[in-house]
This record gives sequence, C-alpha cells and structure tokens, in this order.
Amino acid sequence: MNPIKRLLNLSEKYFTGSGKFNALAPLFDATKTFFFFPSPKTQYVPFVRDSLDLKRFMSFVLISLLPVLIFGIYNTGFQAGIARGESYSFFQTFLLGSRYVLPIIIVSYAVGFFWEIVFASIRKHKISEGFLVTGLLFPLTLPATIPLWQVAIGISFGVVIGKEVFGGTGRNFLNPALTGRAFLFFSYPVSMSGDVWVAAGSAAVDGFSGATALSILAPEGEKITTALSNSGFTLSNLFFGLVPGSIGETSALCCIIGAVFLIITKIANFRIIIGGITGLIVTSIIFYLIPGGSDSWMNAGPLFHLCAGGFLFGIFFMATDPVSAPGTNPGRWIFGFLIGFLTVTIRVVNPAFVEGTMLAILFMNVFAPLLDHIVLKYNASKRIPNV
Repeated sequence: MNPIKRLLNLSEKYFTGSGKFNALAPLFDATKTFFFFPSPKTQYVPFVRDSLDLKRFMSFVLISLLPVLIFGIYNTGFQAGIARGESYSFFQTFLLGSRYVLPIIIVSYAVGFFWEIVFASIRKHKISEGFLVTGLLFPLTLPATIPLWQVAIGISFGVVIGKEVFGGTGRNFLNPALTGRAFLFFSYPVSMSGDVWVAAGSAAVDGFSGATALSILAPEGEKITTALSNSGFTLSNLFFGLVPGSIGETSALCCIIGAVFLIITKIANFRIIIGGITGLIVTSIIFYLIPGGSDSWMNAGPLFHLCAGGFLFGIFFMATDPVSAPGTNPGRWIFGFLIGFLTVTIRVVNPAFVEGTMLAILFMNVFAPLLDHIVLKYNASKRIPNV
C-alpha cells in the first residue's frame, strides 16, 4: 500500500467521529483529498456517472493557468533585468522572477487556507477545493512587488467577505479573487495604480514605478496608438506580454492558450467569452468612430483594448466562474457582452480607473441573478397555457 495512504488511514480515526482531533476533521479531509481522489461512492441505485468532480474541475483550471503563471514569472525577471540595465539568461531571468512571484503565491495560499480551515471547522463541513483556484488567481492579478502584508490582507478580504460570509464555495455572488483585488485597489492605490512597481532585482533598489499601457496618454496632437508604440507598447509586445503590468495579465497569447484548454474541456462557457470579446470590439469601434479624443483610449481601437490590461485574463478566467456568472445561456451572452461594453466605457470615460475589467466583472456579478431571473420569466411567458 502507498505509505502516504497507509499513514492517512491509520490517522483517520483520530480526526473522525469522537476522535481527540475531530475539530480538525476538515483539515484532515482536505489533506487526504489533496493526495487522493475523494473515496466515497454511491452505494445504491440510481447511479449517475460523471467523470468531473470538483477536484478535477479545479485541477483543469489550474492547468489552464500554468502558461500565464510561468510567463508571469519570466516577465517579472525580464522587467527586472531592464530596470537594472543588464541582460540575463533564460534561467537567471526565471529565477529572478521567482524571487518576487513565489512568495506572493505562498502567502496567498497560506492565509487563504487558514480562513478556509477556520470557517470549515466552525461550520463542521469539508474544505472545498475551490480555493485552489482563487489562491492562484488572486496573486496573478497583482503587481510583482506588492508588499506581502497587503497580499495577506487582500486574500483575507476576498475569502471572508467575498465568499465565506455568504456560506462558502457555491454560495458567493462575487468572484473572491476579484473582490480581494478590488479591496486592495481602493485601499492601497499606490501599490495597485496604473503606474506599477516594476521589480528591479537590486539590493539597493527593490523596484521602480513604471507605466502600464492603460496609463499612457498621448501628447496633444498625437494619436494614442503612436504614443503607445513610442513607449514600447506595440501590439506585438502587448500580445506576447513582455511589458510591465500585473503578474498574469500581460501576455494575451498565454491567456488565449489557457482559454482554449478551458473551452475544449468544457470547463469555461464559451458564450461568456465570445460575448465579452464581442462587447469590447463593438464598443471600442463605436468610440473610435466618434470624432475627437485621438489622444485618449477613446481612439485606441479594438486590438489595443483586447491586448492591453487584464481584459483577456479577466474574461477567460474570472468572468467564467460558474458560481458568480449566470446559469442560463441567454444570460451568459448578455453577461459577457456587458462586461466588454463596461470595460471599454470605464477606460474611456473614467481614466481614474484605467483598468475597467475588474469593475466590469464585479458589477455584472451583482446583476447575474437578475439576468437569470429575466430569462426564466421570459421563457415562462412563452409557454402554452394549460387548457
């Protein structure tokens, strides 16, 4: 027998029933299911076969995030090399990026799981695997040099206020990772603003303030696209991701790779994704056709809006959260379209919040139940009345 499984089986009696550590039963169960698939099986008819349990569901999402995570670590080290004016090998660049990114992820998981264990122990229920995704999504929305104490506060707010106070996984109406990021954005704007701290990798200087694409404004008489290109934010750089920004949002290519995996495995609903991209393209074209505003994001066009900032990361990995998104197909189309519409509108109309995706998704999370309600009421009105 597997030695880990043998150890867990021998210890199980102490954490279940009247065992001396029964208060820690949720922690023991979480440890066991981390190493092995859940063991309980249906014993009596009817039987329902489904190969996708919650653990596999969350595992697939984590796999889809690997390209974004790996590139985010590399890009952090790459930006640090630029800050120091030095050139590093791929391995050195990756190690330097790991120095900044991995502690953020470790703190996110450690503090988040602490709150998960606390609430699971109080409510006497199992620890949900849902936090495996939240604990990684949240760090990927942050700049690489954010103080670790802010990471701890942000993930605490996201887990406790964004999820646990509503009953835990499956009962939250807001995306917990985005809830935590929004709290940090409004509480500590210096750390989360359009000018992010870029890792410098130096003993003397830990980082410097570098502009992101969405914070660029063109000089009077110059087009925004020209100003972006002159600042190094060409479409190719934005697509591949070698630009300053939050850890997971810079590479459109890596986001697309992860999204394709989620759509093929049917983890993410393609209606939300296509609806969101359509909404962003339509809205950005409308603003583009309005005279004036050539020096602002009003005149950037759909490609720059798609590749800059965190829109693709948000629409692929945040908006498709099945808990906080609508459950009806028409509602999903509308939900995605309005996220794209609001993203561009916030970027253009309110430059104080240069990244409109976060606010757009959270705003639509609130209205997701209403969208489902409207769809269901409409479908019910089309039924043939009983005679």
